[in-house]
Amino acid sequence: MRPGDGQGEGPHTGAPTRRISYTRRYVRLVPALLIAGGLVYELLMPNQFTAVPFFTAAPLVAAPLFGRRYTLVTGCVAVAVVLLVHLLLDSYYGAEALTETITVVTVAGLALLINMVARRSDERLATAREIAEAAQRAVLPEPDERIGGFEIAARYEAAQAGAFVGGDLYAVQDTPHGVRLVVGDVRGKGMGAIGAVAVVIGGFREAAEQEATLEAVAERLERALAREGTRRDGLDAFEGFTTAVLAEIPHGSGVVRVVNRGHPEPLLLHADGTVRTLSSVEPALPLGMGELGSWPDRAQEAEFPGGATLLLFTDGLSEARDGHGVFFEPEMRLLGRTFTGPDALLTALAEEVRQHTGGGMTDDMALLAVRRPADASEGLPASSQRVSE
Repeated sequence: MRPGDGQGEGPHTGAPTRRISYTRRYVRLVPALLIAGGLVYELLMPNQFTAVPFFTAAPLVAAPLFGRRYTLVTGCVAVAVVLLVHLLLDSYYGAEALTETITVVTVAGLALLINMVARRSDERLATAREIAEAAQRAVLPEPDERIGGFEIAARYEAAQAGAFVGGDLYAVQDTPHGVRLVVGDVRGKGMGAIGAVAVVIGGFREAAEQEATLEAVAERLERALAREGTRRDGLDAFEGFTTAVLAEIPHGSGVVRVVNRGHPEPLLLHADGTVRTLSSVEPALPLGMGELGSWPDRAQEAEFPGGATLLLFTDGLSEARDGHGVFFEPEMRLLGRTFTGPDALLTALAEEVRQHTGGGMTDDMALLAVRRPADASEGLPASSQRVSE
């Protein structure tokens, strides 16, 4: 984390990136070490022993890990060292020398072929990844830094570099009814999940403008998922349910209203470092599961004073585990800390999750933070946890 992003924070070290860099640097030395080891072996051991396995292993190690030029150079050096050894030992014209040279040349050629196949596979994977990421960016654009007078920051963190995109989503919209937000997690991954994300966000943007209450927005999303599931022949063809939390910050009042549909509970971070969980009085099933039962959504209302930050997130944050299976607890991690803004908060969380999991996150996570300016003077504070009628 950058200095000044938050209190009690150390500098942003980038340890996972450095570990990857160091590992790649050491692996890059393996082919050279194999060739050098083979040379020493040939010069020190009796003639009946051969170091050909060292020389053949070098280009084979280079082939899947490095580029064509590096693989070619490794193979050529291995062949040259074999010839040099037999020249030094004055055995250049023997059958053994010819056999070893042909063996190393053949394996070097195979290594080049392996390298070509690996490069083509990587290119196809990179193309598929770019298409998926472009589709995700199209349906999940990053919100503006300020919306409706509030500071906004959002972040999507993939579990692993090169992993398939998931179904985490977020959206923010300024409407006549206030600033409305949604953070959700669609069941599944890949292009099917992106299709469901498009349905949820599209439905949210339309309903957020048209519906007078947050509860009505949730009902519209429920119907949109049910309709899409029927159109695509049910759950087997469509990612059929979504955990989601919807929030509404009305204009002219210092409150926030929340409807939670089976999603991790949002946190409210106050300017003095206290943290409050916006718990649901009545648990509800995720969106898209209305056929299992019906109940009226009821928004929970809480104070949202100036300087406070509303944090919404998916379970990729709250269910991240370390090597001992211990969950990452955002509420405990954030207690007593303050940040210069929403972006600093999300930067700190993302880095700490990577450190907690050792860089081995198993699920994507979406983060959305909304900060009310400290000098906001909207309305009067509402009593906490009132149920809107």
